[in-house]
Amino acid sequence: MDYLWTPWRYAYVTSADKALRPGIAPELDAYYPAGQESRCVFCNLLGSVDAAIAAGMPPDDAEQAALLVARGRHNYLCLNRFPYTAGHVMVVPYVHQASLAALAPEAAEEMMTMAQKVEQVLAGVYHPEGFNFGLNLGKAAGAGVDTHLHFHAMPRWTGDTNFMTVVAETRILPEDLKVTWQRLRTAWAE
Repeated sequence: MDYLWTPWRYAYVTSADKALRPGIAPELDAYYPAGQESRCVFCNLLGSVDAAIAAGMPPDDAEQAALLVARGRHNYLCLNRFPYTAGHVMVVPYVHQASLAALAPEAAEEMMTMAQKVEQVLAGVYHPEGFNFGLNLGKAAGAGVDTHLHFHAMPRWTGDTNFMTVVAETRILPEDLKVTWQRLRTAWAE
């Protein structure tokens, strides 16, 4: 019998009802300001990071715990904690907004600028053969978090879908998320 070890998935599969708890990064839950739960994973995540930094946690430690790669004026870049493939990131606006059309023009512009840089960074780090980029607006479109829009970006390779995904509905990720975070954080800063 073969075993596939994916310990980072345990928190997800055992606490689906708790998936929107403050931050979703257990290392930061204690820092989330009491009484300010928004029930939005993206807002809670950023709130936890900012509260941890304000409480004295080094910014790099807080941002690594949250898998937050970079910040812009209107958006931040974070890893998808439950990725489809290694290098799966999301550009997320700070403002809680479900609609791209309602997003302020400067935030939408920065989202695309960050997406362009993401393409360059992922190409330099992972050397993929292609990319998936996009938004899922609304539950019917496949949005897991439909009240806070987020722009997905992920590298792709020919043959990166195998029987595990098709038959067993299981993804195999060859890299630990903290290693991915460090590689992308370093490349983003260059």
